[in-house]
Amino acid sequence: MIEAKNVYKTYSNVNKELTVLRGIDLKIDKARFMAFVGPSGAGKSTLLHILGGLDAPTEGAVFIAGQDIYSLSDQELSRIRNKKIGFVFQFYHLLSEFTVLENVLIPALIENPDSKGKKILKEKAMGLLAQVGLSERVSHFPSQLSGGEKQRAAIVRALINEPEVLFCDEPTGNLDSRTGDEIISLIKDISRKNAMTVVLVTHNAEIARSADGIYRLRDGLLVN
Repeated sequence: MIEAKNVYKTYSNVNKELTVLRGIDLKIDKARFMAFVGPSGAGKSTLLHILGGLDAPTEGAVFIAGQDIYSLSDQELSRIRNKKIGFVFQFYHLLSEFTVLENVLIPALIENPDSKGKKILKEKAMGLLAQVGLSERVSHFPSQLSGGEKQRAAIVRALINEPEVLFCDEPTGNLDSRTGDEIISLIKDISRKNAMTVVLVTHNAEIARSADGIYRLRDGLLVN
């Protein structure tokens, strides 16, 4: 499902170069729940962003469902990110001027701008929000939500286009332990029901142990 081949990432400025990833090779099968762990600065988030098509590698290739994503045009890669990939981040990234329902619908409307389908998309979004316990919050703005509610809304937004892969970058980092456990349980339950591949970056050892497998990074290398 996801494959990285000899992936390097180097950032350059006037004074020096910083190599964050040093020849990563990995393969993640469909419907697996995998965790990336390691100390700060190990390259976990950088690797996640490269696998998800957000940041191109300096060297190497990334394949999703057999497609070399960095051989595509920007427009083609954007379409894959919107249709096949969902992202959940630590800081939610909900747009403050839009309601919960409107935030959730944004990726779907980008994919399906035809106004004739808006009613169907709205019904779909309402159904997903009901599944995560947000039926009473659809007209609320992000500032009116708790941290857990914001993350649930962000998860629904990531799922609205029925992605094949969900990338999660420290999704519980801003939450208390109980709410964090609820969010991880929700992600795992959704991934099982939809046979969706999940790749999660976490500093939480307990969360990592609940995954199907763990990749450990240190100094830009896989060490397991």
